[in-house]
Amino acid sequence: MENLITVSNVYKIYNKMENEVRALDGISFSISQGEFIAIVGPSGSGKSTLMNILGCLDTPTSGEYFLNGQNVAGLNEKKLTYIRNREIGFVFQSFNLVPGLDALENVELPLLYRGMPREERRRLAQSALEQVGLAERMHHKPSQMSGGQQQRVAIARAIAARPPIILADEPTGNLDSKSGASIMKILKALNAEGETVILITHDNNIAHTAGRMLKIQDGRMVSL
Repeated sequence: MENLITVSNVYKIYNKMENEVRALDGISFSISQGEFIAIVGPSGSGKSTLMNILGCLDTPTSGEYFLNGQNVAGLNEKKLTYIRNREIGFVFQSFNLVPGLDALENVELPLLYRGMPREERRRLAQSALEQVGLAERMHHKPSQMSGGQQQRVAIARAIAARPPIILADEPTGNLDSKSGASIMKILKALNAEGETVILITHDNNIAHTAGRMLKIQDGRMVSL
């Protein structure tokens, strides 16, 4: 399989030269298109820093990050935003839904920001909500839904525009075990349909459901 992501000798250093903190300390790995990868490690290991770089939310101090063959490590914010909006669907632990909007409107919102015509974004949003089993809850607001349902709305929002990468940061962290299992089932189904799924987690049990685990500790890869 083709490498969708290649990270080569990446460092993220804070307070360089004085009280230096190496959040990432020479990380290297690759992810093939269509893989389901879990990046696992304890709190403070560098997982969040790595997620921000993979998601084009931050840039490394040094090293290379190739996404779809392009080295995005040194791009400016405008170019990173463009890539982020088209290449990556984000799922966060805290759902990040807008309380005053219903499920359909929440899923449509990023498509609106992209300037997509109303009929097209409505069609894509409805299709995504149907895919995560919320066809009957499209017009419910977050306060009218359970945590598991809200996370499914967040997944629908992430996949509506069909980005090649789903980046899920502790997606089951705020859910009970049953709801968490349903979210993992959805992510596995998306992966089976060809999506590349990158799961950030501290939970080894969750991580073991992925096809491959990358373990990070003290800013270094300890297992590939």
